[in-house]
Amino acid sequence: MNKGYAVYCDSDPYFYDAPHRTASRTGAPGSRYAAASRPVPEGWQRHESGDWLALRPVDAELPDQGWKIHVSACLDNAESVLDRVWRHCVAGGTAFKFVPGRYLLHQRNAKYADRAGSGKFVTVYPADEAEFERLVGELSELLAGEPGPHILSDLRVGDGPVHVRYGGFTRRDCYDADGELRPAVARPDGVLVPDPRGPVFRVPDWVTPPAFLRPHLDARSAVTVTGLPYTVESALHFSNGGGVYLARDTRTGDRVVLKEARPHAGLAADGADAVTRLHRERRALERLSGLDCTPGVLDHVTVGEHHFLVLEHIDGKPLNTFFARRHPLIEADPGERRLAEYTAWALDVHARVERAVEAVHARGVVFNDLHLFNIMIRDDDSVALLDFEAAHQVGEAGRQTVANPGFVAPADRRGVAVDRYALACLRLALFLPLTSLLAIDRHKAAHLADVVAEQFPVDRAFLDAAVDEITRGSGTPASRQSGTPASRQSGAPAPRQPAGPAPRQPADLATPQPAGPVVPVRPDDWPRSRESMAAAIRASATPSRSDRLFPGDIAQFATAGGGLAFAHGAAGVLYALAESGAGRDEEGEQWLLERTKQPPSGMPLGFHDGLAGIAWTLDRLGHRARALDLTELLLAQPLDHLGPDLYGGTAGLGLALDSLARTTGEAAPQAAALRCAELTADGAPADRGSGGRARAGLLRGGAGRALLFLRLFERTRDSAFLDLARQALRQDLARCVRGAGGALQVDEGWRTMPYLGAGSVGIGMVLDDYLAHRADEEFAQAGDEIVAAARAMFYAQPGLYRGVAGMVLHLGRTTATAPGTGPRAVRRQLDALSWHAMSYRDRLAFPGEQMMRLSMDLSTGTAGCLLAVASVLGDAPAGLPFLPPPQKRAAAPDSAPSGVVTQAHPLPNERKTS
Repeated sequence: MNKGYAVYCDSDPYFYDAPHRTASRTGAPGSRYAAASRPVPEGWQRHESGDWLALRPVDAELPDQGWKIHVSACLDNAESVLDRVWRHCVAGGTAFKFVPGRYLLHQRNAKYADRAGSGKFVTVYPADEAEFERLVGELSELLAGEPGPHILSDLRVGDGPVHVRYGGFTRRDCYDADGELRPAVARPDGVLVPDPRGPVFRVPDWVTPPAFLRPHLDARSAVTVTGLPYTVESALHFSNGGGVYLARDTRTGDRVVLKEARPHAGLAADGADAVTRLHRERRALERLSGLDCTPGVLDHVTVGEHHFLVLEHIDGKPLNTFFARRHPLIEADPGERRLAEYTAWALDVHARVERAVEAVHARGVVFNDLHLFNIMIRDDDSVALLDFEAAHQVGEAGRQTVANPGFVAPADRRGVAVDRYALACLRLALFLPLTSLLAIDRHKAAHLADVVAEQFPVDRAFLDAAVDEITRGSGTPASRQSGTPASRQSGAPAPRQPAGPAPRQPADLATPQPAGPVVPVRPDDWPRSRESMAAAIRASATPSRSDRLFPGDIAQFATAGGGLAFAHGAAGVLYALAESGAGRDEEGEQWLLERTKQPPSGMPLGFHDGLAGIAWTLDRLGHRARALDLTELLLAQPLDHLGPDLYGGTAGLGLALDSLARTTGEAAPQAAALRCAELTADGAPADRGSGGRARAGLLRGGAGRALLFLRLFERTRDSAFLDLARQALRQDLARCVRGAGGALQVDEGWRTMPYLGAGSVGIGMVLDDYLAHRADEEFAQAGDEIVAAARAMFYAQPGLYRGVAGMVLHLGRTTATAPGTGPRAVRRQLDALSWHAMSYRDRLAFPGEQMMRLSMDLSTGTAGCLLAVASVLGDAPAGLPFLPPPQKRAAAPDSAPSGVVTQAHPLPNERKTS
């Protein structure tokens, strides 16, 4: 689970959105600091973007990079700190920027905020090193004694809130070794290199820190844990509040757990920092001392300003890990005995957890954060509860302040009722871990219970009790109201007044009303499901916004133009609507055309994340002039620094340019496509992930490279391209392992992946196309084993690239002959897709990544599910770009070579319908 998604849930009850939009909507007194509303000083200019408000003199000349100053602050002293820094910078003519409101500062310092950016409240930009030294001294004196969190990416000056770091002043980007677009700084020779912004202070190797920083560097190095009687063996978990470490007591040799807490950091919804919560946990566990279902407290130590709670090590596994080990629905055909055995185990586990919670309550403690990750299962199946930092006494008032998205209680639950709600969620999650969907609509619980009852021999009363507890006090969700307010008819988010960065509660009406169906239409009810999904997508559009048209994944906000691009933006959604037979969205196309007259500065070049995918999509939709304009922009850019992958690298660019060359008749794109093929072949050995392992799969690995080589082979008949495709596919297959039932999946070191984007199914798609041209026994066997990976009964998410929808598309398209490729297998996966289905304004929609909000994009959401269902049920089967349906692929090596694959596609508005 990526907990970084939680901050994107506060702005809208149904869709992910940028945190700064939440801050702009609160309207509550004190939501913005007074300094954010001051008139711009004469001779200065102001610019607000995202989380920052920047001010600089109009005539200021700043370097592109250098030493900059960051000032941190706590929620209580931020206004005062900002006022003093503002006045000092304005008086001295120094450019600066700051976080303009309390909400954004809270989120920046929250428990699961980005550790690299945590604590940064004000950034000051000195004009040179002399001014840098002067300002550091002046600000340190001005803010002496003020508390503030330590900024992990920076060097702290003294013990105050002033920190320093060498980095970029203006936004410049370059591609790193993985082909990812990163903020950049220039080396002395002018070459741009990544400007790392991790949770560790680093200085580029060509930069020498000024001499006045030496004492502070020495002070940083002097703080170590070497004096503790504990030796850290490994890190178990990190958050913005600190780490959790497996360690050994050097005096006894016993294993222990060290929980670290940083002051003023890792804030919960009530503003409590990590140290405060650590003390809460200590008090709670001491009160629970002697219970076998909670760890014992062994020690409490402080190193520098960091606090460590030393706990008894409980030998076992978190409950969430047991899904991969023993859950029957990860298999294709578990059988009645297997289902019965698991049901008995799950019921026993729940009973043990229930008894453990009752024992905790009997000691006067509310756990307040029960979920799958906080329940430890020992080898004898006994349970222990972990992580009591949110615990409080039974009689204390107060809401839940830290919660897992799949177990967060409604706002009306307090005290032991919070734990009862979590126990109810656990009843469902043990069988079908989809309770994060309850954050969108609590009535989904009844549907999940129906699915569990269909799949497992579990007493229906056990499930009904959970549904009653979960839905108690809820009304009809706003997503299924019949009288939708006018403010929502245009897709504008409903007015909400978030009270702060508390866990987002399920959306309810103040007055309960009868609930409609949580799944308006089943995905396999075609074409009703097509019309319903298309209507949901169109209803979600926000044409007044310039950053995005359709709500999707948080990746929309990660790069320039993310809301326009193919994977997560408008281009992919418009493609899916047209390709599925749902009809062109002319208003959406005009929105995209308007925003590509001048593409956003810094937008990536790639197919899925940038200009290439937009150009290709617009050409396919008949907007050739704009497609050629964007192609010219692409051709003017250097390509050598790109990675070789399909997502944002040369493989995707090559495929787009090759297609554009043939549809437009232009020669320059064809030459560039061949250059991309050279770069893709040359760049393959450097295609490394962050852990140094070669990436695998369609989007980032060898399968995407092989796809480019296959399509160029089909056009040129140069067998060298086919050889390159074979080599790339073999590299991917070398990363695969066989799991349950012989299913072939990509081994990522700590998990195996079956999915279309980064797993084995994407490899299988390209293997099928390779085998259409050249027989290969190894590849044919691998293709059959990959089919098994697409036949499991449960996948955690519905999306195209990382969920069930990708399995639907592959099973309907594959030419493999293994069992499980027929209509029955496809129907079963369509049924599994319905388990994730939700309602948006009485239309069929699907949740996105992490399933905390709905998504309409192609990669993670409803558009991708629409495309997948259309690929198996559409009158004219839909397909992914460059992976068309079987009947439109080259059938044999000696078939007509030129343009077989893409030219065979009619434009969406040229298709025949029956």
